[in-house]
Order: sequence, then structure tokens, then C-alpha cells
Amino acid sequence: MTATATLTRWWWVRHAPVVGHAGRIYGNLDVDCDCSDEALFRALAAGLPREAVWIVTPLVRTRATAEAIRRHHGEETGAAAVDLEVEPLLAEQNFGSWQGLSHDELAAQRSGAWHRFWLAPAEEEPPGGESFAAVAARVGEAIERLTQRHAGRDIVCVSHGGPIRAALAKALGATPEQVLSFVVDNCSLTRLEHFSDAAEGPEERQGGAWRITQVNARIG
Repeated sequence: MTATATLTRWWWVRHAPVVGHAGRIYGNLDVDCDCSDEALFRALAAGLPREAVWIVTPLVRTRATAEAIRRHHGEETGAAAVDLEVEPLLAEQNFGSWQGLSHDELAAQRSGAWHRFWLAPAEEEPPGGESFAAVAARVGEAIERLTQRHAGRDIVCVSHGGPIRAALAKALGATPEQVLSFVVDNCSLTRLEHFSDAAEGPEERQGGAWRITQVNARIG
């Protein structure tokens, strides 16, 4: 990194565990999450930057998780919390008509689409939904735009397992298929750093270089 490089740090947190959908495909359904583990959120708050841009998705579980963390930021700093920025392109994958069903229920349907999905999980679209490749494309678009907008800042993004894997694909220059092998647990932390030349214009800064510093780190 040169002396004129601009460093933008992404702190990705997957939302807290969902409530009432164990073993089911919830995708981008707007379901509640369990934010009762105060010790966990206190530990997450202690490990996150104090002056950061905070981004959530339109789904309530990301906002609830962000607010659970930020309660403890306030305890430690006494500073007023910045507003949460909502980014629709960072929402979870839409699994269409499969959402709300268990894997066993889908298997019992003997659907051709279900079997094709497991042969090519990144490219295949669930009926009425979207492929993971489409998720990776929209997440990559959002990351480029937000990295440019908040260049040189810390960005804390509370999102979902699929978009966090997509962010890893962006940083690694990997295919959507390759990053599906990453595990992203609830309330885990994944950190990415983007470097660009401060002397470059906005278009050039969309390139730059990425470094991955943590993946699926468990805090507390």
C-alpha cells in the first residue's frame, strides 16, 4: 500500500439466529431473530469500530441485530448512534416458492428444479426466485458503489449468509460457485479491506485491491 492509498474497511456481521424457522428455507422472508444474548452483542460491540457507517438490509432481522450491537456501543462511548443506512441490494437470496418449506418437504415433491439446484446451486434459479449468481452480481454492484461513497471509512454491514459469501467472491475474484463452500455463522464477523489510490478519480477507485483479514470469526 502506497502512502497515498485510501483504505476502506468492511466489517460484515451475519444477523442473529432466526426464530420459528428452524430447518426451513427462509431466504428473504422477513422473519424475526433472537437478540437475547446480551453478552454476545456486548463482545461484538467491543470489537467493532466506534466511528463507522452502519448498513443494514430491508429485512428486520438485520436491523434488530444492528440495534442489539449498537446498544452496547452507546454504553461504552456515550456517543449518539449514527443512522442506519438501508441497502436493498444486500438482502438475502430470494428462494421463491421454496421459502417456508423444509428440505424434506422439497425433496418429497420430487421437483426437477430442486434436483437441478443441487447440481448447479450457484446458477440455478428456484421457481419464482433468483440464483446465487444473481445475488453475487447485485452484491458486487452495491459494494462498488458503497466503497466509492464511503472511501476511507469503516463500514459495518449487518447482512445475511448469502450476501457475505458474495462479498467474499468480490474480494477474491472467485466464482459464485467457489464461495458457496464458505461457512458464515449467525453473528460471525467477516472483515474485508479495500485499497485504492487516493489520487485516482471515482471510476478508477472502483477497481483497487482487496484483502481478506477475517472470515466467519466467532466473537465472545
